[in-house]
Amino acid sequence: MNKTIKGLFDFIGKGPSQFHVVETERQAFLEAGFQELSESKPWKLKAGKNYFVTRNGSSIIAFRMPKKEYESFMIIASHSDSPTFRIKEMPEMKEGHYVKLNTEKYGGMLMAPWFDRPLSIAGRALVKGKNELQVKLVDLDKDLCMLPSLAIHMNREANDGYKYNAQKDMLPLVSMNEKFNLKELVAKHLDVKPEDIIGSDLFLYNREEGKVWGAEDEFISCRRLDDLQCSYSSMEGILAAKNSETAVQLHATFDNEEVGSGTKQGADSTFLYDTLVRINESVGGNNSRLLSAIANSFMVSADNAHALHPNYSEKSDPTNKVYMNEGIVIKFNANQKYMTDGLAFGIFTEICKKAKVPYQTFVNRSDVAGGSTLGNISNAHVSINGVDIGLAQLAMHSPYETAGAKDTEYLVKLTKTFYETVIENQSGLAYTVK
Repeated sequence: MNKTIKGLFDFIGKGPSQFHVVETERQAFLEAGFQELSESKPWKLKAGKNYFVTRNGSSIIAFRMPKKEYESFMIIASHSDSPTFRIKEMPEMKEGHYVKLNTEKYGGMLMAPWFDRPLSIAGRALVKGKNELQVKLVDLDKDLCMLPSLAIHMNREANDGYKYNAQKDMLPLVSMNEKFNLKELVAKHLDVKPEDIIGSDLFLYNREEGKVWGAEDEFISCRRLDDLQCSYSSMEGILAAKNSETAVQLHATFDNEEVGSGTKQGADSTFLYDTLVRINESVGGNNSRLLSAIANSFMVSADNAHALHPNYSEKSDPTNKVYMNEGIVIKFNANQKYMTDGLAFGIFTEICKKAKVPYQTFVNRSDVAGGSTLGNISNAHVSINGVDIGLAQLAMHSPYETAGAKDTEYLVKLTKTFYETVIENQSGLAYTVK
């Protein structure tokens, strides 16, 4: 396990929920000397200094101000959430001697791999104090519950295909004590009274740790590779980058991509645009200056991609097959589910060459509808040239996903180079990349 993979696994291990991911990034930026800003307070930004701001505790934007007057933004965006099961209010369901938890699906996941794995619970709770309401992170951090499969003897058709019912099949077993109460367990964990917990957002997560495997250690498997592999790489890239002379370097991790991004903290919110406006205002810029800077800017939407499956090669496009350990995947879609076009592709591949990292192209089969991501959604609020990229992986939206052991390092190297690059729109459709 090399340093980059260990760093990735440590990052994911600290991030069982989107709230923990953002807190982990928050601490990393504080340790690196970035100053924390608040959306509810005025901003006073200085040239050559570094800052970050969070929204809802589940989205974060960090940025480096240039040494001179800013002329553009270099943006990488990814997301903090993954498909899972949210725990409903009053979740305890008692049946015979068993206590189950009532859950609902969050995002589109592969259900079958959730069975027979050690699961725990993480998220946040709102706790009432003497003079304030305080958000506290929750990670029960133990093998707490499980979804036991129905034995083959009781379902002889189990291997012939099964349609899971989220309200019946996906309720984890948590106890045989009929007095079990989840709020009491969370309160004990937080060392508060149960009645002081007045709200919560709690989710299941897979407890299995990340592994390096394969005949030549060429694969990694871990929970939440989609999309923490990209968020981690972008964070490492901006932390390693040097402040630009003229570009604002910006790292964004948004929440709620898996459910459409249409929240106050998602890519379909005003979070990115609000941040760009406030950066512009803090240096005395008017609206015209902001629009000019956006015209010179470039955005990378980083969200993992489907590798060619060893048993289902027919599911991939005939001429655009992508493989793990073969570098950055640049994604195209004619119906604009991805923001990449030929112009942006050409600009971005020049940056890949500059970083000396390999790249490959992904397109869905023309008769198979693919998923979308946050790039084009965010672009509806801030219209910037850009590409959708990712790293090739298998078992996307499983609670335990697989990727290439080399690719995280490729992306970290690429993101650092990207942040240190300046793109200028000279006139019309003429650009310089330096």
